[in-house]
Amino acid sequence: MVPYEYYVVLSGLLMVLGLIGVIVRKNIIAMLLSTELMLNAVNIAFVAFDMKLADVSGQVFVFFILTIAAAEAAVGLGLIMAIYRLRKDVDVNTLTELKL
Repeated sequence: MVPYEYYVVLSGLLMVLGLIGVIVRKNIIAMLLSTELMLNAVNIAFVAFDMKLADVSGQVFVFFILTIAAAEAAVGLGLIMAIYRLRKDVDVNTLTELKL
């Protein structure tokens, strides 16, 4: 059996990778994928600590986070499609103004 510390390290690396993706990327879709990566890192951490503590509450939180991530992806992609139809671009630098 793999020790839980490895899962925590993996979770931390995925969180840092997702954070770097959100900060560095200029494309909204890539930023959305990086956000999903960070949510999955949190899920791995919850499951790792659930293994350590022999409790089921971490898995319950994982189901809630997966539900929130699915809703975030659906709403985010809908907004991205609407912005692309209006502006013909999904670059973050061009979307700094609120007016059309």
